[in-house]
Amino acid sequence: MMQKPSSLSVRYRLVLTIGLFMLLPIMSEAQCAMCRAVLESEGNTSVAEGINNGIVYLMAIPYILIGALFFFIYRKLKS
Repeated sequence: MMQKPSSLSVRYRLVLTIGLFMLLPIMSEAQCAMCRAVLESEGNTSVAEGINNGIVYLMAIPYILIGALFFFIYRKLKS
């Protein structure tokens, strides 16, 4: 027989999750300001190009992995 999770643990998880989501914009905003400061202080465009390429790679890889995962799941269910 499965036990019902205690309401304290559910509340704790909910508060922790909400708190983390509230902190994410603050953290990401700080990183954007740091990147902007570095790019504005440098006159070198290759640094800005390198940072932009890094952002694209970091953004694309999870989408490619999730797409591959769904493709293999689809193929497995199809056969």
